[in-house]
Amino acid sequence: MDHYIAGTLIAAVFLLLFVVRRNDSKKPRKVSTTYKTQNDVFRSSVNPGKNGSPTDAIIVGAGVAGAALAHTLGKDGRRVHVIERDVTEPDRIVGELLQPGGYLKLVELGLEDCVEEIDAQQVLGYALFKDGKSTRLSYPLEKFHADVSGRSFHNGRFIQRMREKAASLPNVRLEQGTVTSLLEENGTIKGVQYKTKDGQELRAYAPLTIVCDGCFSNLRRSLCKPKVDVPSCFVGLVLENCQLPFANHGHVILADPSPILFYPISSTEVRCLVDVPGQKVPSICNGEMANYLKTMVAPQVPPELHEAFISAVERGNIRTMPNRSMPADPQPTPGALLMGDAFNMRHPLTGGGMTVALSDIVVLRNLLKPLHDFNDAASLGRYLESFYTLRKPVASTINTLAGALYKVFSSSPDQARKEMRQACFDYLSLGGVFSTGPIALLSGLNPRPLSLVLHFFAVAIYGVGRLLLPFPSPKRMWIGARLISGASGIIFPIIKAEGVRQMFFPATIPAVYRAPPVED
Repeated sequence: MDHYIAGTLIAAVFLLLFVVRRNDSKKPRKVSTTYKTQNDVFRSSVNPGKNGSPTDAIIVGAGVAGAALAHTLGKDGRRVHVIERDVTEPDRIVGELLQPGGYLKLVELGLEDCVEEIDAQQVLGYALFKDGKSTRLSYPLEKFHADVSGRSFHNGRFIQRMREKAASLPNVRLEQGTVTSLLEENGTIKGVQYKTKDGQELRAYAPLTIVCDGCFSNLRRSLCKPKVDVPSCFVGLVLENCQLPFANHGHVILADPSPILFYPISSTEVRCLVDVPGQKVPSICNGEMANYLKTMVAPQVPPELHEAFISAVERGNIRTMPNRSMPADPQPTPGALLMGDAFNMRHPLTGGGMTVALSDIVVLRNLLKPLHDFNDAASLGRYLESFYTLRKPVASTINTLAGALYKVFSSSPDQARKEMRQACFDYLSLGGVFSTGPIALLSGLNPRPLSLVLHFFAVAIYGVGRLLLPFPSPKRMWIGARLISGASGIIFPIIKAEGVRQMFFPATIPAVYRAPPVED
């Protein structure tokens, strides 16, 4: 890989010298901007191209997807204009755990150094807790380099590192502003209208506009048919100076009524996320939330974390966030594309969001590489339509797993659901292929839809076997039948929403380009 990097740098130097000499006599006006944040200063400069338009692509939003995409396109020589509502460091309670599959995509994009110098912690697997018992599920990393693992960190630090890296490219311009609308002409998106930090209304034009403005996107309705579901909310706390029962592992407690998560976000801090079903949570202001956490949640927390959990509640820095899920249902629009949480969301229980976003960027980069001119609208449109097909197997596997696991891991008064939950815990505790298979799916290392369905129903059949042995009874047989029916009722609606054909038979979907065309 080193000789490819060296070759790229040498080629970039010669190209830069050529461009400077060619344009020296013309002395074009140079647009230069400095963007200040709380901790960093972003400087970027872009030389105007033909007809005074300096931009190949406009990216709306500089979160994980937007910043990574800006760097990726910029590194490929595209002139990129990124418009971000707030360039200060974000402070979120999700987007803090990157699965190993996502880390591999980060390496593929040349962004792996963005998890350095932010006190990121290696994550080597998960620990699962239920009714006082626990089991450890390690990522199947034996075939990978020692650096390959999951990473957990402060979301804002990670994003700032990626923004810095993107803005360091001379052909990437990062600007603070709020995009208010997409500019459409004869059914084609031509650019955006936005308001600058100073309140000035401006327009920006480019042959390609990519909307990555996150889960609260106000632009997605122009580009897709959003069907947003909010099954629950996360209540976030930070535990300080405590040791997790299993070092360098995410912890999932199968609590009542729904899961509790713990994972490290720095060398001294552990994130706790308490899932509260529904869209309404106890009030933080009047103390209802603190009382709920102390009386309902604390007794279910592992003993090693109990004291730190109570201390975190008493410190009072309690945050909440709705958990959204939204299957991708694009309306292909010439000149525009949706990516990231603006396009597709899943329950954050499995930490798969960033893996999907980075995987999508790799797919898009490979598709667009042979396209030398984004102004070729017809060719660009065909490439973008292919993107929606090529992303589906990986994204759908991670989305379906997140939705299915959340429903299985949540408690229920229904006996069949209770049996399914217990069967899942016992199945994963068997070890071998029974744990490595599912954890390879969750980690993004083996995102295959068929493997997901096989393991899901293997859990259901295992649960039925537990019911029927050693002596079946009519009642147990009835519960077993309801268990299979319930399992089907969990996974099939999710698969239907994702698209059966797109998920399992993508080769049957018309797509002009299934891989980057081979250049002569």
